[in-house]
Amino acid sequence: MSKTINYIRWFNELTIDDIPLVGGKNASLGEMYQELTPQGILIPNGFAITAEAYRYVLEQNDSWTALHQALDALNPDDVNDLAKRARQAREIIYAAPLPDDLVQQILTAYAQLQQQYGEEDTSVAVRSSATAEDLPTASFAGQQDTYLNIRGEQALLEACKRCFASLFTDRAIHYRIDQGFDHFKLALSIGIMKMIRSDLDASGVMFSLDTESGFSDVVFITGAYGLGENVVQGAVDPDEFYVHKPTFRAGYRAVLKRTLGAKKIKMVYSDGNTREPTRNIVTSEAERQRFCLSDTDVLTLADYALKIEQHYSRKAGHDKPMDMEWAKDGLDGKLYIVQARPETVVSQLRGMILEQYVLKGHAQAIVTGHAVGSKIATGNARIIHHVNQLGSFKAGDVLVADMTTPDWEPIMKIASAIITNRGGRTCHAAIISRELGVPAVIGCDNATTALSNNSPVTVSCAEGDNGKVYAGILDFDIKTTDLSGLKHPKTKIMLNIGNPELAFKTSFLPNDGVGLARMEFIITEYIKAHPMALLHPERVQDADELEQLQLLTQNYANASEFFIQRLSEGVATIAAAFYPKPVVVRMSDFKTNEYATLLGGRWFEFNEENPMIGFRGASRYSHPAYAEGFALECAAMKRVREEMGLSNVILMIPFCRRIQEAERVLAYMAELGLKRGENGLEIYVMCEIPNNVIQIDGFSEHFDGFSIGSNDLTQLTLGVDRDSAIVAEDFDERDAGVKEMIRLAVTGAHRNHRHCGLCGQAPSDYPEMAEFLVEIGIDSMSLNPDTVLQTTQLVLDTEQRLGRG
Repeated sequence: MSKTINYIRWFNELTIDDIPLVGGKNASLGEMYQELTPQGILIPNGFAITAEAYRYVLEQNDSWTALHQALDALNPDDVNDLAKRARQAREIIYAAPLPDDLVQQILTAYAQLQQQYGEEDTSVAVRSSATAEDLPTASFAGQQDTYLNIRGEQALLEACKRCFASLFTDRAIHYRIDQGFDHFKLALSIGIMKMIRSDLDASGVMFSLDTESGFSDVVFITGAYGLGENVVQGAVDPDEFYVHKPTFRAGYRAVLKRTLGAKKIKMVYSDGNTREPTRNIVTSEAERQRFCLSDTDVLTLADYALKIEQHYSRKAGHDKPMDMEWAKDGLDGKLYIVQARPETVVSQLRGMILEQYVLKGHAQAIVTGHAVGSKIATGNARIIHHVNQLGSFKAGDVLVADMTTPDWEPIMKIASAIITNRGGRTCHAAIISRELGVPAVIGCDNATTALSNNSPVTVSCAEGDNGKVYAGILDFDIKTTDLSGLKHPKTKIMLNIGNPELAFKTSFLPNDGVGLARMEFIITEYIKAHPMALLHPERVQDADELEQLQLLTQNYANASEFFIQRLSEGVATIAAAFYPKPVVVRMSDFKTNEYATLLGGRWFEFNEENPMIGFRGASRYSHPAYAEGFALECAAMKRVREEMGLSNVILMIPFCRRIQEAERVLAYMAELGLKRGENGLEIYVMCEIPNNVIQIDGFSEHFDGFSIGSNDLTQLTLGVDRDSAIVAEDFDERDAGVKEMIRLAVTGAHRNHRHCGLCGQAPSDYPEMAEFLVEIGIDSMSLNPDTVLQTTQLVLDTEQRLGRG
């Protein structure tokens, strides 16, 4: 009777509804092969051995009784007992021979696959697919085994037996117990698919949202050279890329942001001298210094991700973020999707509760890496080098390791935080820490050597993409806010932001956009060099500085392209986070002493006694000493708006002293392709000099809006140098004269039908200033993110008191 049962299903026979028969991985591959191949997404062909075959093998060999004996008395919290019983279970299944009729069906299907691709001994990937796998509430990623570069009939059958046995790895057993799955009701299907020769190129993982913040308007792609297991397992620090979905859908084709990973190793096919079909080799210096994907490839993958997400969302009847694996074939140069499953962590976060972790203490970080999550945790660092040390790990310890694998999950769930030397933000350690809600700092390179075993540490993921580990236990606050009942004031509440790494997370605060996006942080952190030093290295008289400039720009066509790309991607990340809300970007406003600290800057800057009121802002932009540098800034902003499609960017000119200066700068910007009014471009001016207020009618003829800079306006109204400690106590935005200047600015702007906001410190620091601004009818106030919620409530109360609610 059994001989009539067909245990093989080709991908073109399967849909997502076949999970009970072939598991999530195979059902998804079949769904995509049938539905998405016509849309241009390449899926390698293959077939599934059904879960019925797994049960058939065990029934034919009477293995169920032995499995019950091995597992029924299991203590999942005893690491040693778990390891012993799991090994027994695997040995029981591996010892069970495959029935002859099943062997024949597998080999017949393998022969058909070889015939389709016209290859003898076609290389295949043999991948486990559990029947409860890839359910929306559970991630079985990496729980069972995968075998790559399997060639020949005997090797294929051996890999199938090992896959069946892998249903009982330590981590798979522990995970099923945690999730409430019955070991004996689950079964394992096996997927056998044509190998993509990414050993000759690159592969990786991508998500249809940002995995750290849950920001859903981007595709997040990671990649490294060679086969994809290293990226999935976290053995390499991969390259990272973001693509902005709304502008991509609108027809714009640009990478939003990219980060070069170390990519120290790559997995390739073995040369035949070992039993293992794959091996890791060290990458060359040239490979490490360049990105593993071209922009064209990144955009192709983004297109795949959008189509896959759209397909599964339509099928589910609601948004369904996806987690996908991709591979680029080094022989045909094409990109393939080799797996897609629902994203299982961020997509389940619901509700309007905002949780913000804020570090109170300050210290020098001992170790830094990629931040996973946005929490802070403390505990004793427990350095684990080998799996056999896991038994010594105590609940509440901070796990420190080179990397983690699924075998480590029983202790990861009791760790207060996780730190690894290797891995990117889609590796095993990152996926599991996210699922557990545990902060992790990964890809640190030196964590196991820089940290001392059993020493107290503070792990902070609350400071942007860069995770930091501090010595000792530092104080921190947790602010929890229910946003569901928060009303929206008539006065627009905007944000001050300078760090693109915080943009996605910050966008979840209630806001009307960004009132001040500062370029200075991006130039300091992402570019590091003075723009004129990049353009004129011949004027840099220091050999070390010249070498550093060369290193910064070595992977770019020229120094200009380096500056333009880095600045545009930094600004674009902020603009994308708040799209389509307005994002007001202030052109560079370094003072000469600050510019001089940039790499090569000292050769291009003047020594000024009081740089606060010297050669800064608009006066620099068309001046021969900086005009070429400003041209680079404008080229970057033109790229953000016109090539990247982020037309929500409004440009703003700082420290513009006179009408004639405004005319000069605007004429030069128009010459550089940024003409006010063209392509919807609005240009604001900072209202921070008394002359801006006195001549507000004249400035209104040249600008679309004003942003009051209360810091400089206070300084210049009161004649107080805000950098001077001696007269610091005389600096007060609440002074009656300063408030009158602000009032005149608001009424003057409104008289000329111009937008008027305020982006200084005052409303963030002083509640009474926020009330005053509402009373005089300001259009918007731009606040520091940490004060948004309380200031919004204050604005609502004030509007209600004034009868504007």
